[in-house]
Amino acid sequence: MSDMGLPVSLADSASPAIAASGESVALVQAIGRLVLPLARLAVAKGLPFAMVEAQLKQAFVQAGREAHPQLAPHRVVSRIATATGLSRREITRLTQVHSPLSQRRPVAAELFAHWANDPTYQDRHGRPRVLPRQGEGLSFESLAQSVTRDVHPRSLLDELLRLGMAVHDAEGDTVALVRDAFVPRGDAERMLGFLSDNVGDHLGAAVANVLSDGRSHFEQAVFADELSAESIEQIRALVSAQWREATASLVPAIEVLIEQDRATGRAQDRRLRIGLYTYTDCMDGAAPSMPQVPLTPAQAGNLEDS
Repeated sequence: MSDMGLPVSLADSASPAIAASGESVALVQAIGRLVLPLARLAVAKGLPFAMVEAQLKQAFVQAGREAHPQLAPHRVVSRIATATGLSRREITRLTQVHSPLSQRRPVAAELFAHWANDPTYQDRHGRPRVLPRQGEGLSFESLAQSVTRDVHPRSLLDELLRLGMAVHDAEGDTVALVRDAFVPRGDAERMLGFLSDNVGDHLGAAVANVLSDGRSHFEQAVFADELSAESIEQIRALVSAQWREATASLVPAIEVLIEQDRATGRAQDRRLRIGLYTYTDCMDGAAPSMPQVPLTPAQAGNLEDS
């Protein structure tokens, strides 16, 4: 594209490795760009640096342990200390308090994706059907039971209603989806969960590509300069339409593969996440406009004392 003089480029994490002489500088610069959004999130939510630092130390210890999985137990602390620069005492403390968080299965998200993308539950225009709440045919109850038998359909309905993703017509006893994407606005805990899951996996894919031959994961992007705000809005609509088309074909195909794995007895020990994102900012590199979040009383007190 660049040969045609167009200000549009393609980028991916499988690009050739940085020359060794400049790799350390590039690495520090890359980490700086990665941690700045995290710092903005922490400051906006009133999370103090000490708590973020504790998480970073724990991550370094885990990464150090993963880098040397075959070490004898009595050598683990010394090797992690050498690899991370943390003290042996700090590593011992962190390994004793380490308790990995269990991953919760997002059943409501699975149900939403199934409802929005399975042709069985779509009308002739490709839109999610309005379903009767109960019944053996096409109903919300049968849809919920096709996704999981571990959660009662009424509980799943209550969760979608709580998130504002569905609406229940009590008079006709029907249920309908009310949004085009599973984005639970107003549910801070769930939105932070999506942030950590989606961005964590995206970053994990990019890092794995950089540390290997660049072919471990599909991870690419298109970027462009010299666009107006009006053009950005048109692109936003285009991306949304492309994502709906992608999920409409991907979700049913993935479900078929899961059933094939189960039927053939193949080990079902792999997980998958497929995502798409957009980001816009000023070309001059100015800090992006962030939502204005009121300071906590502790933050306000710190400002008054300074």
